[in-house]
Amino acid sequence: MQHPTSAAVALPHNRLSSILDRLVAAIGKASAWLWLAVLLVVLCNVFSRFILSRGSIALEELSWHLFGAAMMLSLGYAVVRDDHVRVDVLREKFPLRAQAWIELLGIVLLALPVIVLMIDSLLAYAHTAFVYMEHSQAPSGLPYRFVFKSVLPLGLILVAIALIARASRCSTLLLHFPRAIDAPDEPANGAHPHP
Repeated sequence: MQHPTSAAVALPHNRLSSILDRLVAAIGKASAWLWLAVLLVVLCNVFSRFILSRGSIALEELSWHLFGAAMMLSLGYAVVRDDHVRVDVLREKFPLRAQAWIELLGIVLLALPVIVLMIDSLLAYAHTAFVYMEHSQAPSGLPYRFVFKSVLPLGLILVAIALIARASRCSTLLLHFPRAIDAPDEPANGAHPHP
């Protein structure tokens, strides 16, 4: 059950959050087409394996890579829309300002430092794959593994951008900085009213 104040009032928007949210939402919406590609690759693989009796390791690996890319590129969009899973049971009982403090501190002290460490590690991971032109261990597998491995830090960069936008909205409510603006039409208007 949500606190009545949080149900009635959403976090205010500001110019920074509006720009960042639109950027992440545009990439998230564009990455939705990858799900169609995943479906087509899986259907081709199933047809090839069960109808033509010819399995394809390359198609199987491509479906995994496309699935992973679609997932990573949509994580930031879930943060923008506030559609991600929350595990805090007590926060919902607090008023909106307390919720915003919890969210702001959680983003600044926990989420962003962990994401920055992960991005740093994954950039090195992708760079190594590029330097060695890593490819599948299977003889008929996919080459250029660095392409997919580069999507991992990119997805987390989008999550970090979305979290910075969210933190700025909390700051607008709590500290009146950055200055509030009218809610943009896309994408956060459809977001849940709670922070």
